[in-house]
Amino acid sequence: MTETLLHVAIGLGLAAAAGFRVFVPLFGLSLAAVTGTVSVADPLSWLATTPALIALGTATLAEVAAYYLPWFDHLLDTVATPAAVIAGVLATGAVVTDLPPVVRWAIAIIGGGGVAGLFQGATVLLRLKSTATTGGFANPVVATVEWIGAAIIAALAILLPLVAIVALAWLAIKVFRGAGRLVFGRRNAARTFDGST
Repeated sequence: MTETLLHVAIGLGLAAAAGFRVFVPLFGLSLAAVTGTVSVADPLSWLATTPALIALGTATLAEVAAYYLPWFDHLLDTVATPAAVIAGVLATGAVVTDLPPVVRWAIAIIGGGGVAGLFQGATVLLRLKSTATTGGFANPVVATVEWIGAAIIAALAILLPLVAIVALAWLAIKVFRGAGRLVFGRRNAARTFDGST
């Protein structure tokens, strides 16, 4: 049971990283599978091959570079959002190896896809705010934080899955508070308890 929970934690951590960059966690998972650090389920055993490692490494470099092109980052978000969900499902399904297929894919689709979608949505909102407030000049900074964050989260998920889950819970609270402020505006800090505003 403990090992199953660790595998689920690895999968959810990789799924969250997919919300920041689609290919970074898949490349990290492939690297971990090729080196024997993580085992992957049979239908996705191709992740543990050298050709997959090379292909995912190339895709990772191309994705990271593409987000530095002005205005192209927003175009990528339209493709990256569904791709992040798919990557989250694949990453979670690949590492949850000791459960029946129906349970494994339910966890992968609901947990992995959901986590990836939530974090991807937050990054889209952050980039929209960056574009609106700086005319897109701060977007390269956002892109850098995103891919570095994806790499750190993926590495933590593989090497220290329980630490990754705690870090992701904290990050989720911060991200969604920030997204709430972006969508609904700041609360009035000057509000008093005597009924005046």
